[in-house]
Amino acid sequence: MVLGVPHRPEAPQQNHESDSDPSASPLPAVNPSRRADRAQVERPQAVLFDFQGTLAQVEDPVTWVREAARTCGVELDRPRATILADRLVTAGRAGGPAPHRVPPHLAEAYCDRDLDPRSHRATYTGLAQTVDCGVDGLPEALYDRLLSPGGWVTYPHTVPTLKALRAAGIPVAVVSNIGFDIRPITAHLGFADLVTEFVLSYEVGRCKPDAAIFEYACGRLRVDPERTLMVGDTPADAGAVVAGCRVLIIPAQPPATANGIAAVLDLAGL
Repeated sequence: MVLGVPHRPEAPQQNHESDSDPSASPLPAVNPSRRADRAQVERPQAVLFDFQGTLAQVEDPVTWVREAARTCGVELDRPRATILADRLVTAGRAGGPAPHRVPPHLAEAYCDRDLDPRSHRATYTGLAQTVDCGVDGLPEALYDRLLSPGGWVTYPHTVPTLKALRAAGIPVAVVSNIGFDIRPITAHLGFADLVTEFVLSYEVGRCKPDAAIFEYACGRLRVDPERTLMVGDTPADAGAVVAGCRVLIIPAQPPATANGIAAVLDLAGL
């Protein structure tokens, strides 16, 4: 967990992935010994959140493969699905690790994947096509599963944390490098109405770590970057420091496991 409190440089010009109820998950208790340190840092007046790996996570790879194959009329046993899942994740899965190799014919689409929905689909169906799946139509079904709300799992403390911020009057924006609309997914996961603004790279024409996307999000919330906290799980999220925001980095965790997001409430004095 890393907290950055930067001096803001001059800003550049703006050009624009469980069956239980997540809201029932108890929040970890705040450590009273941290209150003195917390008081020395101005409490944020707004919070920006990354989506995948911070608020939610894509389902586990074996389930992903089996559910996609089922829509193609094929029931895969777990051993075969496990082998396929390992190969497909290595080839490149949206919401997963970076591809082991991007074929030359997909290089341009890969570079534009978070700025153009067609490039996003072309990238990840194309990467899946490099794996001999033995199931007709599986690459397209795998991508459609990514777009399905059922293909995502919220972290246990996401909804309680967002509810606490809403109750305290602290506005929230989701800032995501993504090539498709995540609003239906967040509605299915139970927190779309707890988000004040969605700032998605393909809609605003900027990708993290570009400072402009964070400045745009702060503008939408009508809060200065210096009074805003960015929460994410990657170095790209830490790019918000350049815009003047404070940054909290929490490592991504497997689906449905606690990832430390409730630390935001400690920083906000809640």
